Amino acid sequence: MLSVKTKVLTEDFGYEIHIITLSKSDLFEKQSSNKDSFFHFSEKILQHKIDVSGNPLQYISKYISGIKKVVAKVKPEIILVCDDGLKAFFLPKILGKKIPIIYERHVSKLIEISENQSFIKGAFTKAKFFLMDILAKDFTQFIVLTEGNKNEWKSKNVKVIPNPLPFFPSEISALQNKKAIAVGKQSYQKGFDRLLNAWSLLGEEFQDWQLHIYGKLDESLGLEKQVQNLKIGHQVFFHPPEKKIEEKYAESSIFVLSSRYEGFGMVLIEAMSFGIPCVSFDCNYGPSDIIRNNEDGFLVTNGNEKEFAEKLQLLMKNETLRLQMGEKAREHVQRFSPQNVVKQWDELFKKLSS
Repeated sequence: MLSVKTKVLTEDFGYEIHIITLSKSDLFEKQSSNKDSFFHFSEKILQHKIDVSGNPLQYISKYISGIKKVVAKVKPEIILVCDDGLKAFFLPKILGKKIPIIYERHVSKLIEISENQSFIKGAFTKAKFFLMDILAKDFTQFIVLTEGNKNEWKSKNVKVIPNPLPFFPSEISALQNKKAIAVGKQSYQKGFDRLLNAWSLLGEEFQDWQLHIYGKLDESLGLEKQVQNLKIGHQVFFHPPEKKIEEKYAESSIFVLSSRYEGFGMVLIEAMSFGIPCVSFDCNYGPSDIIRNNEDGFLVTNGNEKEFAEKLQLLMKNETLRLQMGEKAREHVQRFSPQNVVKQWDELFKKLSS
């Protein structure tokens, strides 16, 4: 998202962008040497690298002094904080409030709360979010991705700006292949176990349909074994992360999102840009901000695997419905185009710097 947003800000809106990274890696190293890189940054961007190596005390000291040094040198009109860690919440106190400081939150609290199962980790997470709620009020503006995310924070400075669509293809899916696609790392959050259960309920009529899941593999979740137990191994295929995921979208006719919770749901708008109708659990947060239920896809009661299977069946057996929903999906998703989303950032910057 940082690569997409900063590219539009520099090349279309004329902003001078400086990015501070807390590592020795070069944002442009791979792309300048023609090596494969997942994300491409505009060469107009200026990068500042801060070395934060050493023990915790050295890390904190280098972090504070490094950022102060860059800010003093650059003299920015606006500072954006794109770090989900606790340390980022202290930046208004570290830098003062003379320059507008905007925080942008790309994850939901649910992601940490739900995955911290032990008592000690749970207590630590609650204490951390309590402190974050206090420190969030120090920012000039606090940006979240969805209306649901907005309700997670107690500050009055919270505003919603969604993620921009990273691409809008000229060619779309014909929706003729009997393939459904899911994209995301294998984890409790992504709920692929629920997706497999729903897929197993489709019945004999849909045995020629395939489900392809792309994302980082995790054998400890036992998804392969679940596929075997459900006797759907001839239909379900797991793949590692795919750099050219656009090609896989173009081959698919249905997109499925089975997450228990989300921060936004980038994969939904990516699929919709190819004119693919989506079936998603109505989880917190994101899908309900993106999918218009019964128009460009289906929102299913979170956790209702039977209903999920029924919506898949509707799209699988009704080509006309697929095409109609796919057309609407491509039309509706344009509200997330980089130009439309970055325009909201431009308007915010002008308001805060005026």
